[in-house]
This record gives sequence, C-alpha cells and structure tokens, in this order.
Amino acid sequence: MPQFDSAGVPIAFLDEGEGEPILLIHGFASNREVNWVGPGWVETLTQAGRRVIALDNRGHGESGKPHDPAAYFAPVMAEDARRLLDHLGIERADVMGYSMGARITAFLALAHPARVRSVVFGGLGLGLVDGTGPWEPIVAALEAPSLEGIQHQTGRMFRRFAEQTGGDLPALAACMRSSRQTLSPEEVGRIDVPALVAVGSRDAIAGSAEELAALLPQGRALVIPNRDHMLAVGDKVYKAGVLEFLAARP
Repeated sequence: MPQFDSAGVPIAFLDEGEGEPILLIHGFASNREVNWVGPGWVETLTQAGRRVIALDNRGHGESGKPHDPAAYFAPVMAEDARRLLDHLGIERADVMGYSMGARITAFLALAHPARVRSVVFGGLGLGLVDGTGPWEPIVAALEAPSLEGIQHQTGRMFRRFAEQTGGDLPALAACMRSSRQTLSPEEVGRIDVPALVAVGSRDAIAGSAEELAALLPQGRALVIPNRDHMLAVGDKVYKAGVLEFLAARP
C-alpha cells in the first residue's frame, strides 16, 4: 500500500475508485482493512461512484507506531488526515470516521472547515462531548502480560480486538492515553456542515446519537437497530443510511 510522510510519521493509505472523494478514518485498535475493506465499505462506496481514501491512523496497521503518548492527541491525528488530503491534491472531501475516527473527524472539521464537505460520525454520539468512559482500564488491559486475568469488560474487549488485528500494544496504550479529548457543546456547534451521527442501539460506549445530532447545526441521527459498538460497523442499515445522506447533502 502507498505511504506518505506526515511530519515524520509514515502513514499508509488506500485510494480507490473515481468520483467525489470520501475520506475514511478508522477506530481504535483497528485499521483500514478491518474497519473499511472487510465490512464492505470500500466496495459499497466505490460502486456508488465515490473515490474512497482510507488511511491507517498512526499507531495502527501499516503506519508508523510511535510509543510517545504526545504523538496521539486527537488534533495531531487530525493533521495526518489533512496532510493526506494535501498529498493527494484533494481540496475538499466528505469525511466518515468510526469511534476514535469520528473524534478525529470532528477535530479535522473544526481545524480545517474548508476541507470538509460533510461528516459522518459512526460509533460516537454524545461521547464526543461527555467522554466515553474511563480510559485507565483499557490501558491496563493493553499493558497486561496476557488476556488471562483481565476482568474489566471493555478493557478485555479492546485487548482481544487488538490481538486479533495484530496491533502494537505499547503504541495502542500510548494512543489510548492521549486521543480521547472531548469537545464542548459550543465547539460541536461550530461544525456547520451536513452531519450524520450513526450509532448502534446496543452501543454502550458511544453515547446518544440523537443528543449529539441536536448539537450539530445540520445534524441528523441514525440509530442502527440491534447492533453494539463492534457489530454496527458493517451493518446494512448503516451503509444504506450513509449512501442516502451523501446523495441528499448539497
């Protein structure tokens, strides 16, 4: 896969299809293959006439993996996405992020509003404002000697997922320590582009889709029936909702 240098960190990405560009930003401990290729997003969007760009966030996939927590603040990771658009000569794109990727999308839209045509926040609702629970048990799980003995349910879930995706555990622990900045309601209100907030009805991590959508000047909510944080990613209702949203936005 191609890579480019983002202020000293190599960032891997894919670039497929033709048409209006959409940038995809994956979630924590995932990568572009697990979050977007495997669940069929790249195929769905390219068949709908879109140019699809998806990066491996720093610390993930085939991108560089610093172990310094200072490398993973959400605004820093948003600059990787902006530099990728620069690298490809794309002035403006729709942007869809999932979970941590949705948080990065929000910071990108705030810092560079002229570069973002619309946003899809998948797997992150009001948690963007009030947080998505304590990070310390997840870091402890990532730094534990093994999966055995980890009692915290969310920590155990992310440790298992990180192992399944071949993640660099020290890099992921550093990322978890630093990437979870929240936005104030006033900051969310400055994201004045068409916005879709898509969250599974059984997602215990993301927070309310409806409450975040209400803070966005052009926000709307999509509740994905009977899906939790992990299973909502590739859901057909989510895909159909995103295609309808992209087709309807100005």
